[in-house]
Amino acid sequence: MQTQILERMESEVRTYSRSFPIVFTKAQGARLTAENGREYIDFLAGAGTLNYGHNHPKLQEALVEYITSNGIVHGLDMWTAAKRDYLETLEEVIFKPRGLDYKVHLPGPTGTNAVEAAIRLARVAKGRHNIVTFTNGFHGVTMGALATTGNRKFREATGGIPTQGASFMPFDGYLGEDTDTLDYFEKLLGDKSGGLDVPAGVIVETVQGEGGINPAGLDWLKRLESICRAHDILLIVDDIQAGCGRTGKFFSFEHADIVPDIVTNSKSLSAYGLPFAHVLMRPELDKWKPGQYNGTFRGFNMAFVTAAAALRHFWSDDRFERDVQRKGRIVEERFARIAASLTEMGHPASERGRGLMRGIDVRDGDIADKITSKAFENGLIIETAGQDGQVVKCLCPLVISDEDLLEGLDILERSAREAFA
Repeated sequence: MQTQILERMESEVRTYSRSFPIVFTKAQGARLTAENGREYIDFLAGAGTLNYGHNHPKLQEALVEYITSNGIVHGLDMWTAAKRDYLETLEEVIFKPRGLDYKVHLPGPTGTNAVEAAIRLARVAKGRHNIVTFTNGFHGVTMGALATTGNRKFREATGGIPTQGASFMPFDGYLGEDTDTLDYFEKLLGDKSGGLDVPAGVIVETVQGEGGINPAGLDWLKRLESICRAHDILLIVDDIQAGCGRTGKFFSFEHADIVPDIVTNSKSLSAYGLPFAHVLMRPELDKWKPGQYNGTFRGFNMAFVTAAAALRHFWSDDRFERDVQRKGRIVEERFARIAASLTEMGHPASERGRGLMRGIDVRDGDIADKITSKAFENGLIIETAGQDGQVVKCLCPLVISDEDLLEGLDILERSAREAFA
């Protein structure tokens, strides 16, 4: 297996190839195949980009048909049949059944593009500069999004240029289970000497992904929404990793029965691993002037095609989301068992998450790395998250078969034991 040119020519900024130093050649469903022929069960799924697995046949068929019919691939933000079909499907399959009324902004291909657009839109709509964000939050690494991202590793990569325009508040549970952190936020909003500039918007992940699989309580999210309403602040939900079914609902905020003013989606939005992002906004917030926020790749038609196909195939009724919730309970139970076993071995651990966005907090990044490294040796791809990489993080494809899911969990459980044998 030749890796010399990859190691020599690719920048030192690379990450996943360090954890999984092998050349992959093909993939199907929840399995990756390496150049040497070995198969790996994939509990990473493109960091949540492949909720529908690798090369799903229904999506592949739609994409191949579109390409071979000479469909528009690149069209800036011109109108195309693929865009129309996507928007019609999004409205009929997702918005209407949920009673949602959003306009759609296509800002560019990545999640950080969507966050940049969302926070800038909030500022334009409200005429204020400040954005409130939360500890352990991750919203991207471009300058505007980075200002709302908590992890010091990413913030230090600006080369000394200060990030600006955001104020951090403690996320749910940050100060312990007995403290409602929104008391602090509400206190500052009501205190003219508190030092907090009244924000244009609040951006929040309902389950923090990169931050360590930290789920916000549903009551906490409801209270956050009510505080925003009371103070004329826009609520922005970053659903880039937690959305598209990952938590067991298409939008992660559905669990809390709240309706954000602005929503960002990316990662699994294209359903096929193709770059695609959008910003959803209440119609009256659409304050953009033509071309005020643009980008060369703001309308990727192949992603429209696979996204629309996925919405029709998976989300036309509730069978898919119920199956995701069922699998989530399987992972929750097994993760709790693994955590209990590690605790008995003298390595305190706990399970956390929502739906199929789950993690095992082992409190130490070195311990988490030992477990995931051993898992890779045993044929499982799984990563870590959290400020110190202390959470073993499962983002398996939502379409994973029960057989692959259980085999992957068996490998992880065995690997956790072997890491300390």
